[in-house]
Amino acid sequence: MRDLFIRGLGGDAAAYRAFLTELSAHLRAFFRRRMSGLPDDVEDLMQETLLAVHNQRHTYDPGQPLTAWVYAIAKYKLVDLLRRRAGHEVRNDALDDELDVLAHNDSEAAESRLDLAKLLVHLPDRQRLPIVCMKLQGMSVVETARATGMSESAVKVGVHRGLKALAAMIRTRR
Repeated sequence: MRDLFIRGLGGDAAAYRAFLTELSAHLRAFFRRRMSGLPDDVEDLMQETLLAVHNQRHTYDPGQPLTAWVYAIAKYKLVDLLRRRAGHEVRNDALDDELDVLAHNDSEAAESRLDLAKLLVHLPDRQRLPIVCMKLQGMSVVETARATGMSESAVKVGVHRGLKALAAMIRTRR
């Protein structure tokens, strides 16, 4: 996805269109997972986020992970939606959890992402890719299987074994 975005920034309209199409699927999964109580708003929020990504594309630093930049924008859009609905009684545990995550210090989150990235590079692709897709990008098992070319059962096994390996790495580094 990053390559498509960079090519799109360079003027390749087809690459940029492909980036937006692929990003739409990721964002839809991201918002669906967090907005189970507000399914009607998923498409609107996804479109708002795509527009914000497009309007803010000049702020992207190619030296940084694209997904962190995109999902930061997506989280701000989610918070905006929640603020707009604050007058209404909207209760959703998944959204409450998201707000807790957003309330933490940004530098701590950045450090955590860097630490996780350092650990993930030690995993084989069959474990790392499903974790990145499902746990970091919010994709479903089916979407992850399609994106990685793995079977659904291989995706589930990869996530399970990868998380187990990450936990072992963390324990040994303490």
